[in-house]
Amino acid sequence: MESELRGFNTKPSKTPQPDPTHDDASSRDDRPLLTSASNVLELEKKCAAYVRNDVYGAMGRGELLLMEKLQLGIAFVTLLPLRTILVMTVLVVYYLICRICTLFSVPNHGEGQEDYAHLGGWRRTVILRSGRFLSKTLLFLVGFYRINETHNGSKNSQENSKTAGTLQPDEPEQRPGAIVSNHISYLDILYHMSSSFPSFVAKRSVANIPLVGLISKCLGCVYVQRESKSSDFKGVSGVVTDRVRKAHQDEYAPKILLFPEGTTTNGDYLISFKTGAFLARAPVVPVILKYPYQRFSPAWESVTGVSIAYANSRCNCKFDNKSYLFPNFCS
Repeated sequence: MESELRGFNTKPSKTPQPDPTHDDASSRDDRPLLTSASNVLELEKKCAAYVRNDVYGAMGRGELLLMEKLQLGIAFVTLLPLRTILVMTVLVVYYLICRICTLFSVPNHGEGQEDYAHLGGWRRTVILRSGRFLSKTLLFLVGFYRINETHNGSKNSQENSKTAGTLQPDEPEQRPGAIVSNHISYLDILYHMSSSFPSFVAKRSVANIPLVGLISKCLGCVYVQRESKSSDFKGVSGVVTDRVRKAHQDEYAPKILLFPEGTTTNGDYLISFKTGAFLARAPVVPVILKYPYQRFSPAWESVTGVSIAYANSRCNCKFDNKSYLFPNFCS
C-alpha cells in the first residue's frame, strides 16, 4: 500500500516543451504563418496605392546609373538652391500682398473658423488674381512648363472652363458647389490655386505657419481640429457642407476643394471616398490629376517627413516635369 501511495503523483504531468535549440522545434509550431501566399497577395492589393513604382524605389534606394548620379549631384548644388530661393521669394511676395489686402480687416470667426474669405471688392480681386498668377509661377519654377488639360462635357462647359479655370455651367441649379480631386502631391494644391483658387481643408496648425498661415486664411481654408469636441463647434463635416451649399447658391462665393480619399497615393489608384463632399447634395466638379514620369514620380505615396523631403528635393532637381488634368462636370 505504501509503495502504491509513493507511486501516485497528485500533480499534473508537464507537457514536454520543444527545445528552441533543436532543429525540430520549429516543426512543432502549429500556428499559421503570416507570410502565406494568400496573405501576401491580399496585403499587396491593399497597399498597391502606396507603393512607389518608379526606378528609384522607396526612399530612392533603387539603382542609379553613373551618369544619373552625376546629373543629380549637379542639380543638388545648382538647380535645387536656385529654385528654393525663387520659390521662397514668390511666397514672401504673395504673403505681403495678402498682408496689405487684409489691413484694417477683421477675419471671420464664425463656425469655429478664422478666414478672410468674406473680403470683397478690390481686395478679393487682388488676392485671387495675384494668387492664381503666382501659383502658375511656382509651377513654372519647379519645372511644370505646360499642363495638358482634357475636358469631358458639353461644348459650353468646355468654353467656360477655359476662362474660369474650372467648369462653370450657366444654369444656377447646375452650378458646382465643390471640386473633388485625387491627391498625389503638394503640387495638386498649386495647380488648383492657379486654376480655380478654391478653399481647402487643412489642419488647424497650418493657420500658425509663418507666411503660409495668412495665405491659407485668405483662401478661406476650413481648419480641422480633431481634438476639439466643444458643443459650439459644428465639426468639419458641417462646415464643409455649409460651404458647399453656399458656393452652389452664390456664384461669387469661393468653392471648396476636397480630396475625398483623405490621403495621398501614388496616382495609379483611386481609393474609397469620404462622403463630406456629397452631403450637401450639390453638383461637384471631379478632377483627376496625373503626373506622367519616366524615372522619378513626384507622388507622396507615403506621408512621412523623410519621404516628403525626399520627393520634394528630387522633384526640384528635375529640369522639367509633366502633369495631365482630366476634369469632368457631374451634376
